[in-house]
Amino acid sequence: MERRFFLYILQRTAWPAALLGTTGPSGAQADESLTRIQKRGRVLVANTQTSPPWSFLGPDNQPTGYDVAIAREIFGRIGIARVEFVADSFKNFIEGLKAGKYDVVVNSMARTAERARVVDFTEPYTVQDFRIWVHARNTDITGPASLAGKSVGASAGTSNELWARNNLPRSEVRVYEGGGFLYNDLVNGRLDSVIDSYFNGHKMQSINNLPVKPVGEPLVYSLGAAAVPKNSPALLAAMNKAIADMLADGTIQKLAHQYVSADYDMVGNMKKGQAWK
Repeated sequence: MERRFFLYILQRTAWPAALLGTTGPSGAQADESLTRIQKRGRVLVANTQTSPPWSFLGPDNQPTGYDVAIAREIFGRIGIARVEFVADSFKNFIEGLKAGKYDVVVNSMARTAERARVVDFTEPYTVQDFRIWVHARNTDITGPASLAGKSVGASAGTSNELWARNNLPRSEVRVYEGGGFLYNDLVNGRLDSVIDSYFNGHKMQSINNLPVKPVGEPLVYSLGAAAVPKNSPALLAAMNKAIADMLADGTIQKLAHQYVSADYDMVGNMKKGQAWK
């Protein structure tokens, strides 16, 4: 099973001719997506810096977390040692990428059809499962069916906001700019429920000691990838090659144990996410 999974990733990430110098003028032009960063000597990477364990500011006020470590590892393998992080929000990532505000987004983004029309995505390097979170005293909400007529909170611009709008037509969906505000309103009774990843909810429950709990089964498994501008085949291929190598040599699992949870099987859960649909 492990070997088949890694072969699948490797087959999906074969380096195109643009990296091998065998294309004509159009391929050479596309190759600028990588050579431009290499010539500059640094890469600008967007993330929220407000979403532990994925990206947040450490005690030294510098970006840290799983996405941050993944970005540094990917570009270190490509040969770009200087990685600079740009703080932005989920709702701004696509437009910021298109406008050239940064080179890539490494923030565990889900590949949706709408997003894929305007940016390209690498192969996944993470997975999250999204659940319904309620107040610890709540006994009325047990799953999606019991959310009819209830208020549902989600972070603005995320795939869980999209899921809520597409799947909960009888609920009042409210969007928030920050995860902390979501849970404050949930705990204070201004929201009936929150749709969020297990990791974020568990952090609020166990580290922030908020009276919240998950209910029901996972709503969706969301594979997370990096986003790059459209028509960047060389950059995309180089990043995919690095991700495939990181899966094969155990680096993905090691970083997940370091930043997410010591007992979290990132690679195993990525397989579940691949098979979920």
